[in-house]
Amino acid sequence: MSKVVYLHSQNVLRLLFQTKHISFYTMIIVNIKDNEPLDKALKRFKKKFEKTGVLREVRSRGAFEKRSVRKRNTKLRAIYRQKVTLQENI
Repeated sequence: MSKVVYLHSQNVLRLLFQTKHISFYTMIIVNIKDNEPLDKALKRFKKKFEKTGVLREVRSRGAFEKRSVRKRNTKLRAIYRQKVTLQENI
């Protein structure tokens, strides 16, 4: 996966990337406010990037997973979440 991060001249932080298996481009734009530190802008950028779910999808497409295995994993995750919520309510 190749990533290119650059600052645009109008105070905009952008990311343009192309994945190995998926041939599409997506652009995340974060407007940098006046006198805002770059760290805060990067933090907002990372949050937006995580919400897109692209990295999760790339990892899932890295290796083939059978449908039965996928179903089993979703069931196990649901059981785990249910146990956690029950423990929180106690």
